[in-house]
Amino acid sequence: MIELVKPGTNIDFIGKRGLCALLSLGLLSASLIAIPVRGVRLGIDFAGGTEIQVKFAPEVEASEGPIRDVLGAIEGVDNASVVRYGDLGENEFLIRFKGDINQVGEGSRDRVELIKAGLAGAVGPPVVQRVEFVGPRVGKELRNDGMLALFWASVVILIYIAFRFSSRFAPGAIVAVLHDISITAGIFVILGMEFDLRILAAMLAILGYSLNDTIIIYDRIRENLAVHTKVDLPEVLNLSVNQTLSRTVLTSATTLLALGALFFLGGEVIRPFAFAMIIGVLVGTYSSVYIASPTLLLLEQRFGGVAGASKK
Repeated sequence: MIELVKPGTNIDFIGKRGLCALLSLGLLSASLIAIPVRGVRLGIDFAGGTEIQVKFAPEVEASEGPIRDVLGAIEGVDNASVVRYGDLGENEFLIRFKGDINQVGEGSRDRVELIKAGLAGAVGPPVVQRVEFVGPRVGKELRNDGMLALFWASVVILIYIAFRFSSRFAPGAIVAVLHDISITAGIFVILGMEFDLRILAAMLAILGYSLNDTIIIYDRIRENLAVHTKVDLPEVLNLSVNQTLSRTVLTSATTLLALGALFFLGGEVIRPFAFAMIIGVLVGTYSSVYIASPTLLLLEQRFGGVAGASKK
């Protein structure tokens, strides 16, 4: 078994919990401040809009810039984004715009015809391969369903941790995953990036990843509590985190390598998902060590011992 961290390593993670708590509070505060300052940008999946996939002939020299210029000159095509879809030589592009939410049906179809005419004159005759419309009502339902998915996933986690370990362990896991999702979402708000179904999928994946990391540490804490019955709880927590540190680093490193490949080589369509996952893995690794375990310690100092373990 590969071990990046030597056995017997004794890093005082719990001793740094105060500094890490300030760091997390700072990031969360910056995220909350960014909401009224920067605003939350919702993609067409949630806000409603139009998505068009177009393809040009191989001999046409098409790129994102000229297509974006054509879209900017068309009335009703607001906040349009253009990304290359597929390989470079295929000349396929994905156009997404919110449009005028007061116009639906034929109004949206008229704008599609205007886009085709504008592209034909400035770039080359396009072939429209796909047109999808998402109304604001559907977008609102998707947004609400996404929030409910995150809520019920957190509730199930709470029940599972309480059943698998103890009710004392569950709040630490919930605090850790909510911490990870909030900071990841906050970074997207600060950077002005859009939230769509890809980011929602990343949030759910981050929730599962962070929980898995936390459970590994909690399982070792439970084992050490049964063995080291005369050791103070902070020492048991430090011992458990250090014993699982090699596994945590290896898992995070290999996951980041895969996500890095997706981010740099996967193209524009998958890049937002990969970026959200990279943030989530980094924050999730941090929270499993510096948020979940210290939260458990705080609860024990306030409300009592875990499985009869002694503590200060």
